[in-house]
Amino acid sequence: MTAAIEAHGLGRRFRRGGWALRDCSFRLPAGRICALIGPNGAGKSTLLALAAGVLKPTEGTLTTPPREAIAYVSQDKPLHPQLTVAETLRMGADLNPGRWDAAVAGKVVEGGGLDPARRVRALSGGQRSRLALALALGKRPTLLLLDEALSDVDPLARRELMGALLATATEDGTTVLMSSHILSELEDACDHLLLIDGGRVRLGGSVDDLLQAHTLVSGPISDLAPHTVVTARATGRRLTALIRPEGPVSTDGGGWQVEEPTLEELVLAHLGAPGVPALLTTAMEAAA
Repeated sequence: MTAAIEAHGLGRRFRRGGWALRDCSFRLPAGRICALIGPNGAGKSTLLALAAGVLKPTEGTLTTPPREAIAYVSQDKPLHPQLTVAETLRMGADLNPGRWDAAVAGKVVEGGGLDPARRVRALSGGQRSRLALALALGKRPTLLLLDEALSDVDPLARRELMGALLATATEDGTTVLMSSHILSELEDACDHLLLIDGGRVRLGGSVDDLLQAHTLVSGPISDLAPHTVVTARATGRRLTALIRPEGPVSTDGGGWQVEEPTLEELVLAHLGAPGVPALLTTAMEAAA
């Protein structure tokens, strides 16, 4: 399976802040829409900037499509404030000859009712986000990198923009790597997950595979060995635990409930259990 991004021992160290990423190895198959999740300071923005070519690795390697085939929307969305909306779109066309799709970019802008003559400095934060996304989608990229790109957009507009993003990505086979703190939004939009914490990869793979690799069990307190326990809490005489089964889960003795966790339960459990071994499903494992 062709990889859109492949990292081997990837690390980035900042002179004052220390290591933002360390020993990250994974591969993201082409054509996937991947959620990049982690707490603040986990290394998400650094990873996206490395993939965009804005930063260089301190160690390891990162393979991506050519720079001209990548579109990147960072958190600060650096647009030229003195330009109008129309001038910004013309700049996008000039910078991307042979790739620019004016119809796609125009549709995103028109969906927000942006005045073509209005200058960027007069736009709201949400309007600037829409314009930045229009530039990114108009480029028809092979790889689209979004760093909290819709964080300042209202919920209704965010849903509309997410729909436009997914439609364009599906039509073009674009690989999307996007970070967001809104787990419900990512669960609906993404088919892959990359969870990083403390600058390291904790989980990686298709959402379905990762959910199937975990089980939520609840029942009388007992020994859960040999399963890997991600989190467990006791309430009275009952135990509720998220486990990574090592073989069939026994329900002998009765009173046990076994179910598949939600994506939110899975992510929050792993963020609260940094000592649990990392898991990358087969498709996300970097080749040796």
